[in-house]
Amino acid sequence: MEVDFLLIGQGLAGTILAHRLRSAGKQVGIIDLAKENKSSRIAAGLYNPITGKKLVKTWNADKIFPEIERLYQELEKELGVKILYPTAIYRPFLSIEEQNEWMGYSSEDNFEDYIEEIRTKSYYQEVNDSYGGVLLKNSGYVDINTLLDAYQQKLIGERVLLDDAFQEDLLRIREDGVLYKDIKAGAIVYTNGLGAMKSRFFEKLPFAPVKGEILVLKQPFIPKEIINRGVFRITLPNGTHRVGSTYSWDDLDQGPTERAKKEILEKYEKLIKIPENTIIEHATGIRPATRDRKPILGKHPDYRNVYIFNGLGAKGVSLAPYYSLQMRDLLIFDKEVEKDVNISRFFKYI
Repeated sequence: MEVDFLLIGQGLAGTILAHRLRSAGKQVGIIDLAKENKSSRIAAGLYNPITGKKLVKTWNADKIFPEIERLYQELEKELGVKILYPTAIYRPFLSIEEQNEWMGYSSEDNFEDYIEEIRTKSYYQEVNDSYGGVLLKNSGYVDINTLLDAYQQKLIGERVLLDDAFQEDLLRIREDGVLYKDIKAGAIVYTNGLGAMKSRFFEKLPFAPVKGEILVLKQPFIPKEIINRGVFRITLPNGTHRVGSTYSWDDLDQGPTERAKKEILEKYEKLIKIPENTIIEHATGIRPATRDRKPILGKHPDYRNVYIFNGLGAKGVSLAPYYSLQMRDLLIFDKEVEKDVNISRFFKYI
């Protein structure tokens, strides 16, 4: 196989970057061991413009959100599958003061793209929303598993996906590109999440892995919106509900924990007033986050054919569409990526 770019990993980052490069007419090969994509596979796929305890706009929201639905609609059309679910998010207020504060926000120009409605009284008897809440727009979720499966089948059909563990000791860096087994490429891009922590090129980057756990529940309450406060509750097409998520920087064991399940359920019971929860699934994954919680994009300072597109963390569904464009332009046109995500901010580690 001879390609322009060899990507390591077909999780969310690798899939979207491959799509960007292929759409630009470039030949792409991918090495991926599917069972290692656990972080992408268990992610809720939520894209949410207003986050955190203080309900602030997501970092760089005005840049990244215009690209989100545009890209996933493009992928739906190409793959012939349903993956994008634009859905309003309902965030209950905790006090009358918060309600008044958001009444003020609703009149500001920098929030008008994200606020659909301010509700001043309870909207659902099943939800603890005595003070009403804010209804957000330009939000929803992506079915990541369907996306990865469909794109994987496309790559297999075109015989450009090697289903195998990447062995970096077999990689040869040459003046005109890289050589891996019988694959020749102009450059290699590490899109393999935490796998990059084991690379001799990127092992010293300040990754800060975060374990996340999530529950799938069965309940009769099926609102039109995603309910989000403390935990999110997404109603899936099959009628089940995805609830989560936890964030742990200390316990990075792969297995689900009773502690996390208890944490999710306690927060959930404060949000939703339904006495019984039937737990169908309890899943966990390790997110490839970074110390400053921003992605890492760019070229290795010493090897001009070695690149990284990584560190998307818990907001990968939101970040990948915009920053994959930046990465594409770096790879094809040698156009430098923005400073706040540029690998150059970490050159002192390398």
